[in-house]
Amino acid sequence: MNVEEILAKLISFPVLGGESNLSILNWIKEHIESYGVTVHLVPNQEGNKASLHCRIGPSVDGGVILSGHMDVVPVEGQEWTTDPFELTDKGDGKLYGRGSCDMKGFLACCLAALPQMVNADLKNPIYFAFSYDEEIGCLAAPELARAIKTHYSEEPKYAIIGEPSSMEPIVGQKGIYILETYVNGSAGHSSRIKQEVSAIHEAMRLILWLEKKMDQLIADGRLDDRFHPPHSSIHIGLVSGGIAPNVIADKAHFCWDLRTIPLDDIQSIVDEFEGYCRQREEELQSVFPGFSVKTIENHPPVPHLDTKVDDDVVDLIRKISGNSKCDTVSYAAEAGQFANEGFQSAICGPGSIAQAHRADEYIAKEQLEKGMAMMAKLVQELSSEDFS
Repeated sequence: MNVEEILAKLISFPVLGGESNLSILNWIKEHIESYGVTVHLVPNQEGNKASLHCRIGPSVDGGVILSGHMDVVPVEGQEWTTDPFELTDKGDGKLYGRGSCDMKGFLACCLAALPQMVNADLKNPIYFAFSYDEEIGCLAAPELARAIKTHYSEEPKYAIIGEPSSMEPIVGQKGIYILETYVNGSAGHSSRIKQEVSAIHEAMRLILWLEKKMDQLIADGRLDDRFHPPHSSIHIGLVSGGIAPNVIADKAHFCWDLRTIPLDDIQSIVDEFEGYCRQREEELQSVFPGFSVKTIENHPPVPHLDTKVDDDVVDLIRKISGNSKCDTVSYAAEAGQFANEGFQSAICGPGSIAQAHRADEYIAKEQLEKGMAMMAKLVQELSSEDFS
């Protein structure tokens, strides 16, 4: 099967983040195994999802992990002009379908290059590492990266995460943490606002604290010009509470996210916020003993990526991609999680992130061709006696 045929097959599996991925997983597993490569699974506790990893080539140190995810985002509410789960060629040099860009195009390149990898005289191995539930918080990658680290007797050196980057090396990503804060106040008539504790009023104070914290980070010069925006961001995306204008709200809730540059520590910001919450509880429990603030995580934090431009993995990607320019991104990806396990990591893959998560998502055929060229050059590099 060529790369477009494989991409069409992958897109035909409408596996969304959070759903069972066994259908697409089993097809990929069987495809890899048809070339005599042993596939290992990393299942979830329920057994309805799994990541996979495998090694092509010799059991020696210094190999390269090619990492991608199998899930995609929903299409509901989007105005598609094509069937999102059928690869469509309109004759305009683009291939349309959900996940064509993010990131089944990269997976298709990996799988289409598998015969070349298997038949090559590799001196260093190539690993596939395909995860589930990336689109709902990069949930499976930490366990997958650890599984690769502990399963093989040798040590892979590099990890290339194939998120769509128009084939440019991406050396930095922001960390992200999504949280939910619940405020419990006392209900009452709105004329008694000073005798009760409004959950909405207190939620607004907490939200303003978060905004001021972001502004303070900027004022303190905690900036990284590699990113846009060049500072850590704190954003409140959902607020709810109250039942009527003349009723003091006893419940309020808001969701927020942190996107941190490598200079800032996610947990330190959260701890400081928690300190302010405890302060407000102490001040207001004399008015209403049941006043409380509770913050829970929506999903675990995703660490930042801070690869240096002179790291070996960047030199490798420059060689095989043909791009010397490096960039950073503000979206979350699995690269930081692989880096945390000791693999030199960077992002590089076919397609443009500008096309991801939208109606009529597409990947340019030219980008697929460049992805296949990168795979061929990677095989060439790993077949060289001089590779290190």
